[in-house]
Amino acid sequence: MNSIVKSPSGNSKPINIAPVLDFLACQTPQAWIQTALINEEIMLVDHANCEKKAASTALNLLYRYTEKPDLLDKLSRLAREELRHFEQVLVIMRKRNIDYAHISPSRYAGELRKSIASNEPDKLVDILIVGAFIEARSCERFAKLVPLLDQQLAHFYQSLLRSEARHFQDYLDLAESYAEYDLAPRIEFWREKEAELVLRTDTEFRFHSGPLIAAM
Repeated sequence: MNSIVKSPSGNSKPINIAPVLDFLACQTPQAWIQTALINEEIMLVDHANCEKKAASTALNLLYRYTEKPDLLDKLSRLAREELRHFEQVLVIMRKRNIDYAHISPSRYAGELRKSIASNEPDKLVDILIVGAFIEARSCERFAKLVPLLDQQLAHFYQSLLRSEARHFQDYLDLAESYAEYDLAPRIEFWREKEAELVLRTDTEFRFHSGPLIAAM
């Protein structure tokens, strides 16, 4: 995958997502991309859900770790941006007459959170690493979809790449600042777990699902 993502309209500077791609252990399977292209409505509904959940996660951390000013500064901005993205997805859905219907969440984030440490400060470090992987995977998938979507949706997803890459780096920087040990082995643990979830087949399509069984 090319790490330089160009604007569909050519009106903005290309974005280099090489750090994101280097962080992930695998790329999104082509089978998932093919399923996304024929399930645009579900993709947008679940994308809206993901943005809302990302804002909620950041806000929860703001309430839980009030003694950490650098975390408060970075995640308050992140929460605002995620809610703005949520609003933007809703606008696109309305223009396309897509109802914001209830759909079940994917197993992706829930499965990742099952392995988060229970004791501090390891718990916070794990939450931040997981946040970095979720943001990195979102960025990678947006980049894969940009060349394949209609101009409006491609332009929107391309516009998200810079903030998603920054969110990934913010989470990772915070994790490194709070870790009381070499973070590399723990990042590798999560890298393997995240890749396994991305490559494992799923029965329902979601923005962070694996490829559908029927598509294999």
